[in-house]
Amino acid sequence: MKNDTLPVHGRITGPIVMIGFGSIGKGMLPLIERHFEFDKNRFTVIDPNDKDRSMLDVRGITFVNKALTPENYRDILTPLLTKGGGQGFCVNLSVDTSSRDIMELCREIGALYIDTVAEPWAGFYFDKNAGPEARTNYALREIILDARRRSPGGPTAVNCCGANPGMVSWLVKQALLNLAKDMKVEHEVPKSREDWARLMSRVGVKGIHIAERDTQRAEKPKPMGVFVNTWSVEGFVSEGLQPAELGWGTHEKWMPENGRTHDKGCGAAIYLLQPGANTRVRSWTPTSQAQHAFLVTHNEAISIADYFTVREGDKVAYRPTCHYAYHPANDAVLSLHEMFGKAGKAQDTFHILTEDEIVDGIDELGVLLYGHGKNAYWYGSQLSIEETRKLAPYQNATGLQVTSAVLAGMVWALENPNAGIVEADDIDFRRCLEVQMPYLGPVVGVYTDWTPLTDRPGFFPEDIDASDPWQFRNVLVS
Repeated sequence: MKNDTLPVHGRITGPIVMIGFGSIGKGMLPLIERHFEFDKNRFTVIDPNDKDRSMLDVRGITFVNKALTPENYRDILTPLLTKGGGQGFCVNLSVDTSSRDIMELCREIGALYIDTVAEPWAGFYFDKNAGPEARTNYALREIILDARRRSPGGPTAVNCCGANPGMVSWLVKQALLNLAKDMKVEHEVPKSREDWARLMSRVGVKGIHIAERDTQRAEKPKPMGVFVNTWSVEGFVSEGLQPAELGWGTHEKWMPENGRTHDKGCGAAIYLLQPGANTRVRSWTPTSQAQHAFLVTHNEAISIADYFTVREGDKVAYRPTCHYAYHPANDAVLSLHEMFGKAGKAQDTFHILTEDEIVDGIDELGVLLYGHGKNAYWYGSQLSIEETRKLAPYQNATGLQVTSAVLAGMVWALENPNAGIVEADDIDFRRCLEVQMPYLGPVVGVYTDWTPLTDRPGFFPEDIDASDPWQFRNVLVS
């Protein structure tokens, strides 16, 4: 992308603190440099691993080689985000740091905040003393919602604003508008959450898959004993070992025997007593067509289902089912197979594929709105590694879908600095997509007549519900 065509979206008047300098942090660096005016002398990166600090040294960016902990985060972050005046901006791209604690500190000192996940302090994901419900993303999201209820308004903190969660919430809204137009459903662009939910109900959407297929291939095949992925291995292993979770729709007539509901909170989701990365579902994307994918827990499965809930008094009148249906890169699938073969013990070596190692492929990430009068509609990004190399350095296609969403969320926060704690579902989807679109490659909408019952049953009897192909009973791979 030529520099003379790159818009400067705003000015960050205070310090910038980026927490985490892994694959997403490195990819975020050039986007911040391109699209914001800021004082480079007041830009700090914090990470316990210093292997890539040369990228910062050459730019004159301060590097703090420490891990943030419950004991030190206030002492480290407060001076970095306040020194020199102006409004600071904290960009949290790390693992093992509490999103709630850090966002609350930022709001106390008047700094803006953004992250890509509702992250806990180290130990949460692998705490064998905690029950399955306590380790869910539902529980993590409720912790953030509790912070919002306790302290409404004030400095903006954008929670869960990467590709997914994040961008996919904006894609759902655009896909819904496209669908309503094509189905000739009279409507105006909704102005409130309630209006969005009513429109989705009127259009007849039963559910949504965050349907993704990553076809990026490495030049060298995955070796034994190494977990290979196109984005954070720590992040994928952590969420993959959490219980499978999904927003639970009002059209569902059956629940798996190991499905559980929540007694507290918004009530929009259920979880299964099995790990998400070892739970398969049937889904569809334009490139692969029908595919088996993994029902990995993600915040957006809960937030989207919650956002599009229609309530009549205390009763839930309508809610879509929503869940992630992820087919990662082939090397990551093999890595999962190897990991679960050892009872979920992760490999000793983690490796993220860089743009230089990948020979071809795309990350096809979109939303599949299903069960309506036109059956199913996929809308999303088909970003290739080849185009990624032309658009931005230091990242593969998966990374650029994330970093460009963080960029969009940062722009929105600068333009709306007193919005309080928000999720991606709450913010202006059109403005965010306007910022992000130049980095997404082809963005397409495709209708399909595929359903989870297509070509079933096969050679063996199956436990299916022929009365409604879009029941989760038919989606889940037994």
